[in-house]
Amino acid sequence: MEQFWIFGYGSLMWRPGFDFLRSEPARVHGYHRSLCVYSYVHRGTPEEPGLVLGLDRGGSCHGMAFEVSPANWEETIAYLRAREQVTSVYLEKRKSITLIASGRKVEAVAYVVDRAHRQYAGVLDDASLEHHVRSGKGVSGDCTDYVMNTLSHLRDMKINDPALERLARRLEVQAASRSS
Repeated sequence: MEQFWIFGYGSLMWRPGFDFLRSEPARVHGYHRSLCVYSYVHRGTPEEPGLVLGLDRGGSCHGMAFEVSPANWEETIAYLRAREQVTSVYLEKRKSITLIASGRKVEAVAYVVDRAHRQYAGVLDDASLEHHVRSGKGVSGDCTDYVMNTLSHLRDMKINDPALERLARRLEVQAASRSS
């Protein structure tokens, strides 16, 4: 029987929004999690873009794999395309991922950033990251909430993401200095 898997590395890990048979920690090689996508809809606007995560080239990324029932596959993919492809900044790819507990490799759909897309932010310096995260507000809420919620779930999963940790410290320090 064919298996159907989705790989989540950002909000899909903690808010998949689709029915699944099981989920388990997984890793994809050749890509890393990065705040490299200007958000024009969910966490920002074209006038004041926020930032959201993308899978960008290089390294590896720990995330969550979701096995989807074959009976729900078409509905799940339609939902994910509507959610993830609002502005077509991601490429829907089938990637080999490793299920951490068993070491087994499976094929999964993953949304990889399109580096040729106008919303690809690339590697931003700390000040630019902080600016876009602080100012980004879109139909799904504040960009700061998105970053901190993702980081909280990564911590719960025992996934260390040094770049998000560094950004969170900057956000927390700035918030503390504004309230004093």
